[in-house]
Amino acid sequence: MTLDFDTRFEPAYGLAVPVADGVLRLTVNNPSPFTFHGTNSYLIGKDTLAVIDPGPEDDAHLDALMRAIAGRPVSHIFVSHTHRDHSPLAARLKALSGAVTVAEGPHRSARPLHLGEVPAMDASSDTDFVPDLVVGDGDVVDGDGWRISALLTPGHAANHAAFSLEGTGILFSADHVMAWSTSIVAPPDGAMSDYMASLDRLGGRDDRIYLPGHGGPVVSPQKFVRGLKTHRKMRERAILERLVLGDRTIPDIVRAIYRDTDPRLYGAAGLSVFAHLEDLVGKGKAVSDAEPSLDGVYAPAR
Repeated sequence: MTLDFDTRFEPAYGLAVPVADGVLRLTVNNPSPFTFHGTNSYLIGKDTLAVIDPGPEDDAHLDALMRAIAGRPVSHIFVSHTHRDHSPLAARLKALSGAVTVAEGPHRSARPLHLGEVPAMDASSDTDFVPDLVVGDGDVVDGDGWRISALLTPGHAANHAAFSLEGTGILFSADHVMAWSTSIVAPPDGAMSDYMASLDRLGGRDDRIYLPGHGGPVVSPQKFVRGLKTHRKMRERAILERLVLGDRTIPDIVRAIYRDTDPRLYGAAGLSVFAHLEDLVGKGKAVSDAEPSLDGVYAPAR
């Protein structure tokens, strides 16, 4: 199955763009190879509002949010995960609005790992955020004219959650599924086994459209999720093939299978390869010289 990315997107920095009935999107002016044109925040409701992913510490974006809120009450601030392009502005917005912050939990690693020197990434960890309301899978938050349920989707981050706007077919998929690119799955924050299991969960739903954390909507979500699963399985096969051909380190594998990728993303690519290798070792398809690590030596399992 071919995975067709849609990179058409007008960020309209500073403006609130209607994307569905009672849903506005505002995009932060923080473009990068990891964030595309920037991080999307969403306002839900008409009278008393909810905000999904207020974004990074950015004065201009906070001003844009307050203009779009236009004096209306904000009852809840939902945070999909604790990367610094999504959650830090929650504290200032809460102080201004008195809203309750809602998330799966504070930042944590997927599991203890032997990472060595981790390449710096734009989406670093926000360890300061602690939600007022911790939601579990399927928990529902009722607002003024809206109901939002939590769907826990670990993989990109251990505490990643998507949010369903009940009765509309809209799923706010954050960084788990995006139309413009695959999600980065990078230990220690994320884990490939978790990511694939979360894709399986989404594939079993009947959502009409995804509104993601970066870029435009995913308009055929079930088909796109199937494509993402196929893509990841192909990447896994490519890594196994490189092991069979004699590659033994992550940098060697990255140079071979990411040769057409922007070199600025090689650090993230190495973490993605590491996530696959960790999963392959766990499934008994590959072996490593010690605990899986970024600087480890790998080989195909016999």
